[in-house]
Amino acid sequence: MDDHVLARRLADSARDLLLRLRRERTDLEGAELGREGDRRAHALLVSALGEHRPEDAVLSEEGDGVPDGARSGRLWIVDPLDGTREYRDRERHDWAVHVALADGGELVAGAVAPASGRTHDTADPAPLPEPRRRTRPRVAVSRSHRPPLVDALAEVLDVELVPMGSAGVKAIAVCTGAVDAYVHDGGQYEWDSAAPVAVARAAGAHASRVDGSPLVYGNRGASIPDLLICRPELARALLDALSATRATK
Repeated sequence: MDDHVLARRLADSARDLLLRLRRERTDLEGAELGREGDRRAHALLVSALGEHRPEDAVLSEEGDGVPDGARSGRLWIVDPLDGTREYRDRERHDWAVHVALADGGELVAGAVAPASGRTHDTADPAPLPEPRRRTRPRVAVSRSHRPPLVDALAEVLDVELVPMGSAGVKAIAVCTGAVDAYVHDGGQYEWDSAAPVAVARAAGAHASRVDGSPLVYGNRGASIPDLLICRPELARALLDALSATRATK
């Protein structure tokens, strides 16, 4: 199977495993449930990639890192459970599995499998829906790690801030039209954004750093601290507003 289909199948398989684990292991609660979910989803993804793409490198949030020389080639970037905090709460569904492939620093395939709803992927991307008539843009922001930048953005531009869990869930919300943009600043790594960016771009969304510079993957340290995903017609206004907030710091 090609890389796009493989990304989707792996994300689906890990998501299904996590749902079964949460449903069947009633003896696990809180942090223990989160750790077991992270461990088992990571093992599934790494094993499957070793079988289907044995020559490729794998960067996982739960893994041991990737040698510098392997970062510039074909690099699978996975987050086995994005939104562990949300996963630990059996009533929450704003978590997801991320699987992406970068080659030479550029994303070439990806899939985000949320706890509920359809998987979004680069194999068969659905285009962004027509813009919804709103009095002001809705911007998804982190529920648990809300950066000061997003509050500053709301002071410069009339936007509605919408707290959500997983980065993948926020990107899917842009793809489905539930929100118009997703902004993050600080504390993210490549596995947080790679698959969300891949699927958002495949749907026709804008994706960049908050200063408008390109997102490049396979970096030493695997850090990409900030991110903007949005409808393309809003990109200029949001980037200008974000620039204004940084100028006042």
